[in-house]
Amino acid sequence: MNSREGVFRTETKNKNIQIDEKLAQELTTQAKEAMKNAYTPYSNFQVGAAVLAQDGKVYTGCNIENASYGATICAERTAILKAISQGNRKIYAVAITSSSHKHTPPCGMCLQVMCEFMDNEGVIILSEDVSDVMKCTMYSLADFLPNRFYKDSMDIK
Repeated sequence: MNSREGVFRTETKNKNIQIDEKLAQELTTQAKEAMKNAYTPYSNFQVGAAVLAQDGKVYTGCNIENASYGATICAERTAILKAISQGNRKIYAVAITSSSHKHTPPCGMCLQVMCEFMDNEGVIILSEDVSDVMKCTMYSLADFLPNRFYKDSMDIK
């Protein structure tokens, strides 16, 4: 997987969004704040996410567990669904942080949801705490899913 340093650009039909280290840190800080609301009585593994949507707003989410494990929802999907429910259909970036203080990549189900609302160039920001310093590493969605399945994969008329 190819991490990126410096400025990360995601091209869209309407604008060129620049995700730099400062914005990555801001999104990660919001994800860390959202992580405090995680409901994790079974795993005690808290995750927070922050998404930058087409309206320029940041939507946050945390993981919410359930005794019926299949009903559990990840932080990334919580944040994305909040953005979608507010009328956004485009996500530019997703920052993810966890109580492990290590890079926590999105699960397959979250990646599939990201494929629905992000371009291949969409930015995924993973963070880790190194000696009390938060380090952010940026990836593209294509780094995680180079051959993704999305609406153009289906021949629907």
